Amino acid sequence: MGNTLVDYKTDAGVATITLNDPPMNAFTHEMMKDLDEAILDARFDNDVRVIILTGHGDRFFCAGANIQMLSAVDETFKYYFCLHTNETLNRLEQTPKLVIAALNGHAVGGGLEIALACDIRIARKGGGKIGLPEANLGLMPGSGGTQRAARLMGKAHALQLMVESENLDFERAHELGLVNYVWEGASREDFQARVVEYARRFLPPDKASLAVGRIKRAVQSGLEMGFEQALALERELQAELWSSTDAKEGLKAYIEKRKPKFTGR
Repeated sequence: MGNTLVDYKTDAGVATITLNDPPMNAFTHEMMKDLDEAILDARFDNDVRVIILTGHGDRFFCAGANIQMLSAVDETFKYYFCLHTNETLNRLEQTPKLVIAALNGHAVGGGLEIALACDIRIARKGGGKIGLPEANLGLMPGSGGTQRAARLMGKAHALQLMVESENLDFERAHELGLVNYVWEGASREDFQARVVEYARRFLPPDKASLAVGRIKRAVQSGLEMGFEQALALERELQAELWSSTDAKEGLKAYIEKRKPKFTGR
């Protein structure tokens, strides 16, 4: 993609999307449109199995929505800006490919809301803070934060996080279940390399990436349905997998007592 607000690159099955508006990587409508395009590029690329979402530099993953931009536009624009942000993050969440947020720095407000739409969150130790402090501005999280945080942490912790409006260090965020891992990184590059190495664990031939993607879809979509509807979705996704080359290989390898070699097909 030839833009400056979101960098997009692929390397051997892993797509890396980087929010790039230093120093804070705060998002505007233009950045969100670029992010939307990058998500679609990753969706349509059959060679991409895992997506990493991160921020430029070593200070901020994303500081949230650009306050200067929001101060300069009218209420109608603000409404559609929030609507499009919701739609973009829903697209990320519903893409049947594993999405890993590499929190290289602070992830606050809308920045954390972007990370919450990812499947796994990995934070760089000592790299920053995390929180949903919108109440300090007389506002509330408006890009899915109230809903995703409550689903992830439970109501009590999510409410506390939002109404107290304090930013937490990554270790505390890990204790609360906001992030999956907190990893050392001598530099941002070292941390990023470690995240890429982790992402490669979900690639063929070692992992059935098609199954990983369908598991994601069953969890992300199924939890928003009634139980019977969610079971029906699970059956349909499983039926897709039964007909896949990887399922046939997995079962055959099990019977033959050998390690399977998956192809992602």
